Amino acid sequence: MTDSYRQNIFFPNDFNKTAYDALLIKANDVAQKISAQVAGGNYPFLSAALKDDGTLDAARKFSGKFSDVVVLGTGGSSLGGKTCCAIADSKINVHFLANVDPDGFDRALKRLDPETTGVIAISKSGNTAETLCQLHAIVEWLGHNNLKEKLLVITEAGDNVMRKIAGQLGVAILDHNPKIGGRYSVLSIVGMLPAAIAGLDIAKIRAGAADILNRASTADSAAAIGAAVSITLNKHHKINQTVLMPYADALKTFAEWYKQLWAESVGKNGLGTTPIDALGTVDQHSQLQLYLDGPRDKFYTLILPDHAEEGARISPLKNASDDRLAYLYGRTMGDLIAAEGKATLQSLKNKDLPVRCIEIGKLNEHTLGALFMHFMLETMIGAELLGINAFDQPAVEEGKILTKKYLQELHNAA
Repeated sequence: MTDSYRQNIFFPNDFNKTAYDALLIKANDVAQKISAQVAGGNYPFLSAALKDDGTLDAARKFSGKFSDVVVLGTGGSSLGGKTCCAIADSKINVHFLANVDPDGFDRALKRLDPETTGVIAISKSGNTAETLCQLHAIVEWLGHNNLKEKLLVITEAGDNVMRKIAGQLGVAILDHNPKIGGRYSVLSIVGMLPAAIAGLDIAKIRAGAADILNRASTADSAAAIGAAVSITLNKHHKINQTVLMPYADALKTFAEWYKQLWAESVGKNGLGTTPIDALGTVDQHSQLQLYLDGPRDKFYTLILPDHAEEGARISPLKNASDDRLAYLYGRTMGDLIAAEGKATLQSLKNKDLPVRCIEIGKLNEHTLGALFMHFMLETMIGAELLGINAFDQPAVEEGKILTKKYLQELHNAA
């Protein structure tokens, strides 16, 4: 790990250490096999951390013309890039429209000017109904003048609807690697193009990810330990939920990204744990009561950036002060959130609940990349320990089939 990136896990007193030790041996073996596969040219979504794929060139060609950029896509086509852009401070506003709620979609577009807005539409398969619906709506909003300058599509090569329509419109098409699934695509052009447009240094994101990947083959890597702990708690302690609670607004979307990654990868064949995204300190005032005094069925992960000395320094107001705030005077807002994260950690430990703390130092491109890689590796290892395929999602196909059926019924009735 990097010097500023540390994982500490606090086990409950009755933790099954024997089962954990056996699973950790297996987890280490899986991690070494993953490293060997990457070295052999497999798992391109991981090896994307080790190379430049031309994303920066695409960003330069597309981003210099607009005050706003809209990214169309859902799930993994959206969450990775959105997570990256959450830490950016950019002159270009990048907006992610992931849903097909007509009210939300229309409200978002009303705040934008089609003359100064570029659009990126992303669908791995090129047949995602939601993104295709959005694409049709936004082309009409943009107008057909200079559409080639305003619209860019990312999809797989081959015969798919999005690629066909993009070709008919004459707009630029970038290839989505067919071997990279959406929820694992953050380090590819899918996540890195919006990040680069937002002004982030994507080389640093990938370097942080590579730092973790290069340590995956070492014994007891953080990802292997995390996976072994999680599966031990699930199999032997009836832990069926996993809570990810970062203490940073900029990581709220990261928790949502993780929720999809873990749920779709391990939730199969009656197995897996349910991921819950939370946010410190906000959810101390909504969920923490349940965490501390409710069912003992959760594994907690707190992500604690270094907020020390950040933000406004609190001093007595002119003609308005109270001695009861002596603990706060002289301290910064960053000191407060750091103290609250530490307090939540200790409260969970005092209740003898399984809790993990990941300290990442300052939140920046490098540490964000490290987090991405850590949790992708942990998810892959955890799925292997459960004996399931981390890369498919067969149960959701029925919903897609039924959606098309119901729309066809509407069409026939009309």
